[in-house]
Amino acid sequence: MSRRLPPLNALRAFEAAGRHLSFTKAADELSVTQAAISHQIKALEDHLGVPLFRRLNRSLALTEAGKAYLPLLSEAFDLIDAGTRRVHARDVEGPLRISAMPSFAGVWLLPRLRRFRERHPDIDVLVQADDRLVDFSRDDIDLAVRYGYGNYPGLRCDYLMGDEIFPVCAPALMAGEPPLKRPEDLRRHTLLHDEVSRTDDSPDWRIWLRAAGLEDCGIDPDRGPGYSDMWMVLTAAANGEGVALGRRSLVAGFLADGRLAIPFGPRLKTRLAYWIVSPRPTDEWPKVRLFREWLIEEAEAEETRVELLLPPEAEEAQIG
Repeated sequence: MSRRLPPLNALRAFEAAGRHLSFTKAADELSVTQAAISHQIKALEDHLGVPLFRRLNRSLALTEAGKAYLPLLSEAFDLIDAGTRRVHARDVEGPLRISAMPSFAGVWLLPRLRRFRERHPDIDVLVQADDRLVDFSRDDIDLAVRYGYGNYPGLRCDYLMGDEIFPVCAPALMAGEPPLKRPEDLRRHTLLHDEVSRTDDSPDWRIWLRAAGLEDCGIDPDRGPGYSDMWMVLTAAANGEGVALGRRSLVAGFLADGRLAIPFGPRLKTRLAYWIVSPRPTDEWPKVRLFREWLIEEAEAEETRVELLLPPEAEEAQIG
C-alpha cells in the first residue's frame, strides 16, 4: 500500500514550531524565513483539514490535533536522525566489506591482511570471495577487486596491477624423468588448465604454445585436467601433478618458497588487469580510502618482488 504523506518540509516546519511554540525560533532552526514557516504550516493544515495551532496575540498554542500530532512526528524524526547517524557511522565504526575473486582473495589478499590490521587495528575487514560481480546498489559491499578491463561505468576505478602468464611446475619435475628443460619437453608432461579464465585476453595453453612457436609440434593444448580456480591449478602444479600456466599476480608466494619454479618462457602479457572499484560517494570514506591506498602500496611492492623471482631466460612476449 502506498503512503499518503504530507510534504516533508511542511512536517519539519510544524515539528520545529511545535517544539518551540514559536514560528521565529523554528525559522532560525531550519534556516528559513518566518513567512516560510507560516506558509508551510498553513499548507499542512489545509492538507490535514484541521488547525494545528491557535494563533494568539503574542503567543502560539497547539490545538488538540496539534498536541496529538506533534509527539508522533518528533518520534519519527528522531528515528530518521538515528538511522542517518548509523549510516554515517559506517565509515568510522562499521567493518569494511570487500569482494574479490576466490583465487585473488585466497592467494594474494589473505596472506597480506595481517599487515593492514597491524597498521589499522580499528578497521575490521570482512572478505567475500565470489566470482560474481558485486552489485553495489544491492549488496552490502564497500569495495571490490575485479579482474578485467577497467570499464566499470558509474564506479570509481583504480588500477591495481597488470598480469602475465608463463609455465610453472614443481622444481622436481624439471629434473625428473622425463625431464622438463625446454618447451618441446611438454609433449611428455601433463598440462593443467584454469577453466574459468580461458579467453583470448587471458590466454590458455593453445595461445601460449603459438607464442612459443610450438603450434604444430604435436602437443595437444586441450589435454589434461582442468580446475575452476587458479588457486587449485597452482596447488596441483606444486604437488607435481603437471605443468600450469601461472599468473604473475598470484605465483609470487609459490615461487618464493620453492613450491613452484619457472622452467622456461615465454611470458605473455595479458590485456586483463586487477582493478579496485567502489561506489561514489562512499569511495572517500576513510576506511575505503585507507584500504585502497594499502592495496596499491602492496601491489607495487609485489611487482618488484616478482621481478626478482623471474629468471631472465623467461623472456616477455605479447599476445597475438
